[in-house]
Amino acid sequence: MSQSTTIIDLIRHGEPVGGSGRYRGQIDDPLSEKGWRQMREAVADHCPWQSIVSSPLSRCAAFAEELGQRHRLPVSFDERLVEIGFGEWEGCSKDEISAQNPQALQNFYNDPIGFCPPGAEALADFEKRITAAWQALLQDYAGQHVLVVVHAGVIRMLVRHVLAAPLESMFRISVANAGISRFRIDGVGEQALTSLIFHDGQL
Repeated sequence: MSQSTTIIDLIRHGEPVGGSGRYRGQIDDPLSEKGWRQMREAVADHCPWQSIVSSPLSRCAAFAEELGQRHRLPVSFDERLVEIGFGEWEGCSKDEISAQNPQALQNFYNDPIGFCPPGAEALADFEKRITAAWQALLQDYAGQHVLVVVHAGVIRMLVRHVLAAPLESMFRISVANAGISRFRIDGVGEQALTSLIFHDGQL
């Protein structure tokens, strides 16, 4: 790989304890047995990376540490990569939210800026910290192939950012447990060209 080319792979964590049907946000639930299996199967014996970066939440960090130890790769953690905070929705299922307010979910998905969950992190604030983390990745790992273990919201925000899609479109992007998205960055700094190679796929 050219010194002016950087490859960044984002992988979403597997299923957490308690299942995937909840707005978990920043609750620090660990991976379930199924979640561990999803992650290990997604990566298998592949190891094209020079470094691993992870959200510090355990459903990401535990797998990042295991993979780093197995392949003797450096692992670092960035607090900016934690999931978006869902406020009062954290830990709730869609059915529980709808029971309280039947229109809440439809309003949120139609306009996540105007209908932010009570106490939730504003989408614009989430965008700022994720794009700051992204810029740090591009600077700190220029010329490398890096694996970043994160959350669905982080991946959605970065896909949206790279494609210059409207901020309010973020939650229309699907990300499966252990789904992988790959970005190629040619060049450095303001002249760099970033391309989405594939999204929500497999190695």
